Amino acid sequence: MNKKVLIILYYWPPAGGPGVQRWLKFVKYLPEFGIEPIVFAPSNPDYPIIDKGLEREIQENLKFYKLPIWEPYRYANLFGSKNKAKEISSGLITDRKKQGFIERLMLFIRGNMFIPDARKFWKKPAVNFLSKVIEEEQIDTVISTGPPHSLHLIAKDLKKRFNINWIADFRDPWTKIGYHEDLKLTSTSRKKHLKLEQAVLDTADKIVTTSFTTQKDFESQTQTPVFCVTNGYDGAQIHESELDEHFTISHIGSLLTKRNPTVLWDVLEEIIIENKQFEEHFKLRLIGKVSEDVLQSMRYRALESHIENLGYLAHTKLIDYQSKTQVLLLVEIDEEKTRGIIPGKLFEYLRANRPILAIGPKDWDVGVILKQITGSPHFEYSHREAIKQQILQWFEAYLEKKLQVDHQEISQFHRKDLTRKLAEIIKN
Repeated sequence: MNKKVLIILYYWPPAGGPGVQRWLKFVKYLPEFGIEPIVFAPSNPDYPIIDKGLEREIQENLKFYKLPIWEPYRYANLFGSKNKAKEISSGLITDRKKQGFIERLMLFIRGNMFIPDARKFWKKPAVNFLSKVIEEEQIDTVISTGPPHSLHLIAKDLKKRFNINWIADFRDPWTKIGYHEDLKLTSTSRKKHLKLEQAVLDTADKIVTTSFTTQKDFESQTQTPVFCVTNGYDGAQIHESELDEHFTISHIGSLLTKRNPTVLWDVLEEIIIENKQFEEHFKLRLIGKVSEDVLQSMRYRALESHIENLGYLAHTKLIDYQSKTQVLLLVEIDEEKTRGIIPGKLFEYLRANRPILAIGPKDWDVGVILKQITGSPHFEYSHREAIKQQILQWFEAYLEKKLQVDHQEISQFHRKDLTRKLAEIIKN
């Protein structure tokens, strides 16, 4: 008989974005390792991104429980700022110098009134509802995945009631996430966040992170065992694909205000001025949410005529664009606290088997994986000349129709292999 595991999550199809992929794939493969996943999610969520194509990947026989959730973001239109609320919810926060009064107010309310997040009001009804589910299904293991970190508090209360085995999965850090300091926290609110985070770390039976740095950070904070199970890719690795006619550099995913590699825009402008062939062949493709601050910084450097901004696309279309681009761009905020962010798209990039231009902070966890798989490190923001020379090297190979890479074996990051690792954590 398979072991039953209750999974408490917020993001689930038709929600789009990388946060959905992690547990959609775990749920897909867990039965192969003797574990029956039972999913609990809101019945009326207010997702900032929708990708209905992901609904086709849900197993027909999956046992699923839903409960309505009340979300204050829905009432942002009272301020005439529904879209701004969705941007804040997805991490798109305007540069502080350009924030209007309404945005500053909304950030203050989000950071100080909704602790740990705006889904906090779901905790009490969810605990009461799931108490009956745990008894009826005879569940002894619960997994919560955040953000939103309110879901960890649901699991924490359930553990107190039933003394269940609880695994807390942190897809992103809590108090060390990149935008946390942008929430205009008072000293009292900051202490509340830290206290709640510590309570989750100390009460859970096991902690799972998606990066090595976050694993080390948590290990220094608690005696609870901490494991790292990164994100990954699904399907076969792509070895041959018809490439773009232009020399395309493609970024897939959100480009937030702080995640703005101005050093790269400077380098591209410089190459365009110096190299006529590059100017004729180059295109910068953006797929996903891009903040206006980032777009403006590109326009300032006269890159607008080279930009192909496609907005958010369904995951199935992303795979095609990833495999045919000449170079894939991966960017992270240049701060010490982002060293432990390993974007889920890194593994999709590796699967696409294309050159990866990764720009991020010093000692970035991504660099460890790139060095292992591609033999090349990532670039820091200060590596201007090295970035320029790498782009020129790739461009010359493109002109000669020889821009190919040969990544090492990446099966360790396949979703099925990662699920095997998770299953061992659940069972042991």
